[in-house]
Amino acid sequence: MKYTLKYTFSIALLLFSLIVNGQVTSEQPKETTAKTDSIPIKKERYGIRVGVDLFKLSRSFYEDEYRGIEFVGDYRLTRKHYLAAEIGNENKTVDEEQLNFTTKGSYVKIGFNYNTYENWLDMENQIFVGLRYGFGTFSQTLNSYKIYNPNPYLGESPEVVSGEEYTGLTAQWLEAVVGVKAEVFDNIFVGFSFSLNRLLSQKQPNNFENLYIPGFNRTYAGEFGVGFNYTVSYFIPFYKATVKPKKKEEKKKKKK
Repeated sequence: MKYTLKYTFSIALLLFSLIVNGQVTSEQPKETTAKTDSIPIKKERYGIRVGVDLFKLSRSFYEDEYRGIEFVGDYRLTRKHYLAAEIGNENKTVDEEQLNFTTKGSYVKIGFNYNTYENWLDMENQIFVGLRYGFGTFSQTLNSYKIYNPNPYLGESPEVVSGEEYTGLTAQWLEAVVGVKAEVFDNIFVGFSFSLNRLLSQKQPNNFENLYIPGFNRTYAGEFGVGFNYTVSYFIPFYKATVKPKKKEEKKKKKK
């Protein structure tokens, strides 16, 4: 997480500047507009966007005890709503004061995003909030542990090498997500998101808790977790839908 904090603010400033500058400099829409009663008719693209989480990929290079990859995707359902999903695999070794263990497994997360950002002209950027349901299946290998010593004055407990593996473990959780996506080149988007996770259920080993769950990340207070990613993705358009802006008179009536 130390590298996450280092780059988060710079990534956020970059993406917000891309969104704002893109709208200011975009003078002409990609699509020609037809006029009916002097009201421009705009066409918006619908399709699927697929990509990869760069955070997990880069973490695999600089952190010796971690290997992971996550693929991301979303499909535009309406002007504001997107069906979203992530699928990934993680291998993480955790070294605690009392035990050292390795978690291996895969996960899938499905849900939706709601775009709160009102794009100008032909822009397709997002500032979104969303919700996910996550499910993971994994194993825990207890590499070593120390027997609890209630009287530290008698000396430190020796480390016991175990190697016992617990398979068939599962977990289910919900995620609240907030993030940004910006188009940097034609059909190529970069973005980042934060998530707050809440466990719904889990199957644990008999001897210790699931301190790390693939897709959920580190557990806090036994049932909460946080997540972060930054992604690069490619948009594949399927079709275009016409959007007719409302007349100013209609907008004023609604305000009243």
